[in-house]
Amino acid sequence: MSTATMTAPVRGKSDGRIGPRANLRHIGALVRRNVMQIRYEPFAMFDALAMPIVFALLFTYVFGGAMTGGNRSEYVNYFIPGLMAMGGLNIAMSIGIGVNDDFSKGVMDRFRTMPIARSSVLIAKLIVESGRMLVSTLILLIMGFIMGFELKTGPLELAFAVALAVLFGSSLTWIFMLLGMSMPTPQAVSGLGFLVMMPLQFGSSIFAPTATMPGWLRSFTEYNPLSRLADAARALTSGHGAVAEPVMVTLGWAVALTVLVAPLAVRRFRNKTS
Repeated sequence: MSTATMTAPVRGKSDGRIGPRANLRHIGALVRRNVMQIRYEPFAMFDALAMPIVFALLFTYVFGGAMTGGNRSEYVNYFIPGLMAMGGLNIAMSIGIGVNDDFSKGVMDRFRTMPIARSSVLIAKLIVESGRMLVSTLILLIMGFIMGFELKTGPLELAFAVALAVLFGSSLTWIFMLLGMSMPTPQAVSGLGFLVMMPLQFGSSIFAPTATMPGWLRSFTEYNPLSRLADAARALTSGHGAVAEPVMVTLGWAVALTVLVAPLAVRRFRNKTS
């Protein structure tokens, strides 16, 4: 995509004076650019395509029998909705590593000469990553149905569970984009990201019910947003359990993370490209 294409509509305007229509055009152009990058670098989709399959097979056939007394089909119905909650976190961390790598390679430097809103660069990344999360979740569900997952509600409830997982995963993307712009190297982003991910993933109801956990860990899982998202997805797909409370808590987390972290990420990006 040429620089002229990006700059012609708003020549002479500063970042703060760009109108909403021009900003939307810039976001659309950057989304197309990011999609084209994936097209020419198909391995960029590897985590979104392969990880759901690997996790579904690994945990179901290695741990599923032990957790349910040999009834793996029961564990599939428990685990697949939980894995919907985990997928967004994994992809969000990958974008943090990618943003850091883009800065280290000078990819972001070209935006300094373009009179575009700095937020449009991050929003375009968010849109593309949300699309990757959607693809990843759909692959997970296909794998789940092959393995015996049973949808006991309906397509609307399933669609809402998918949308809720993608929405929450998108809110996590802001955190990892900020982390990617704040850490010195991609390795540092990855290391700190895993320190955050591991307690959130395994200290939750994603892999196993919390009833047998120690009291202190059970208290942590009750406030862990991944547990609330996993519980919401299970209730929406199984028809059992409370729906409104975990859904509202998950939505609250998604909105709060976006409102609090998105301005910080945009400010950090503006400072690094000014």
